[in-house]
Amino acid sequence: MMIKSIFLAFAFLLISTCSNGQQFGTFTDPRDGVTYKTVKIGKQTWMAENLITSKFRNGDPVPEAKKDEEWVVKKAAWCYYDNDSKNGVKYGKLYNWYALMDPRGLAPIGWHMPSSDEWQTLATFLGGIEPAGTKMKSKSGWNENGNGTNESGFSGLPGSLRYDDGQFNDVGRMGYWWSTTPNVMRTLSYTLNLSNSYMGWGQGHANETYGFAVRCIKD
Repeated sequence: MMIKSIFLAFAFLLISTCSNGQQFGTFTDPRDGVTYKTVKIGKQTWMAENLITSKFRNGDPVPEAKKDEEWVVKKAAWCYYDNDSKNGVKYGKLYNWYALMDPRGLAPIGWHMPSSDEWQTLATFLGGIEPAGTKMKSKSGWNENGNGTNESGFSGLPGSLRYDDGQFNDVGRMGYWWSTTPNVMRTLSYTLNLSNSYMGWGQGHANETYGFAVRCIKD
């Protein structure tokens, strides 16, 4: 559920397989040397952490937008929740749609941003709307006993969002992730939503100047 109207050179360094079939690994992004945990769920391989890069594929910087007036400009940007780098360590960075869809590429080579259909494929594999939400949420970190089982290994955290006016809200309660799929009117993009008060998985709509987390999926 949404509030308001929101709505190459990469290698797996380690791969291990659990009894439930998931394969866990790691992947290093050569743009900044950051190593991400990864998980294979069904036939898909996902990053098991939110993206934190501040560079496009060609090395150009993605600007950080701290001030509200910097955020509302319709250009690629990222931020930390509440502009606090400590939140970045826990939740990763929030990106606007312009960064997500920039032709220079925000995802590492060999990876891409998920479409709405790819999110749906993940949810279907995990058993549907309610089972998927529970299995995708982390075992801790969600307010009011809203934790999940993380049976999927997705490790979804409630890193919340930044509104189109630059304000922040919902940390600890909601997690939002972009998809690349626009809605029918092509004015909003579909998003994946997890909540502390609802065990299921949901989709919403967001305009281009909202800020959400990003998860990449392997090509």
